[in-house]
Amino acid sequence: MNRTLNFQKNLIIIGVPILMVGIMIILAKTSIFSLNPKSLSIGITIDLLFTVPLIYFLLIRKTNIPKTTILAFLILGMVVCSFILPSQNQYFLDFFKTWVFPIIELSIISYVIFNINKAIKRYKLKKNENVDFFTALKSTCYEILPKAVVIPVVTEIAVFYYGFVNWKKKKLRENEFSYHKESGTVPILITIIFLVIIETAIFHILLEKWSVTAAWFLTFLSIYSGIQLFGFLKSMSRRPIVIENDRLFLRYGIMNETTIDLETIDSIEISSIDIELNHETRKLSFLGEMESHNVIIRLKQENMLYGFYGIKRKYRNLLLHVDDKNEFKDKINAALQQRL
Repeated sequence: MNRTLNFQKNLIIIGVPILMVGIMIILAKTSIFSLNPKSLSIGITIDLLFTVPLIYFLLIRKTNIPKTTILAFLILGMVVCSFILPSQNQYFLDFFKTWVFPIIELSIISYVIFNINKAIKRYKLKKNENVDFFTALKSTCYEILPKAVVIPVVTEIAVFYYGFVNWKKKKLRENEFSYHKESGTVPILITIIFLVIIETAIFHILLEKWSVTAAWFLTFLSIYSGIQLFGFLKSMSRRPIVIENDRLFLRYGIMNETTIDLETIDSIEISSIDIELNHETRKLSFLGEMESHNVIIRLKQENMLYGFYGIKRKYRNLLLHVDDKNEFKDKINAALQQRL
């Protein structure tokens, strides 16, 4: 019963604004519009850019749907206006795109940043522990953004933050462990970044002889890829493995992560033996078999490994690399003994 009511409620919330957009599209195709294109263009623009988002806001204001989803209807309104209105009657649309929409975008970005900062301060007050920016960022964005866009937005922000904002070296606490100092991932990523730089310059020169646009497009993609790789690389040293509150937080930069309740650990062993990877046995490293491991954690039950852009994979055995593997194992065993 509740599921049916929720479905009907969500249908109304989405259906009413979409119906209004459809009516505007039909109106723009009628003979009435042809007789009064200028005045009706203004009315359609106002309805699509203001009335529809307002109606949607009134429908969701008492629900848990993030208010920032209004942006989706603003964008939809701009796109529809661009297609159905004659170019000579898009003055108000162009004004909105140039002056109003950028302000709305900046306001939403500022709102997200404000809430992230507030979340970090809240976590610091509640717990005597270091705050993980990536975790706080996800938690905050899930509260204020549509679920479908949270992971892409969080990933892009995190790449920029770890790559260009967070330069302060992290000092590890007793319950934190690094995994990047002796890892094979670091030299691999550094090599790839240098190759991207060199090949981008070469291909840009060659492609420019054929098409300047194609050359700059490829260069932009290469620069963007290089920035992402650099952000991934930096995040490894800023997101250590943590043993805290009877849980083990395993992280591999912003690429992979999982949380294990200590009571679900069946065994932990120091080993570099090759093991076939399958649906039960995974590696914490996103490079898979290209990355060596020195620790094997076996669980009593299945757990979830969260990868890049929210990819989920189940596992029972996890292979990982820890710089101080002996101390790591001792800490885990000590924590397990305390629970007995």
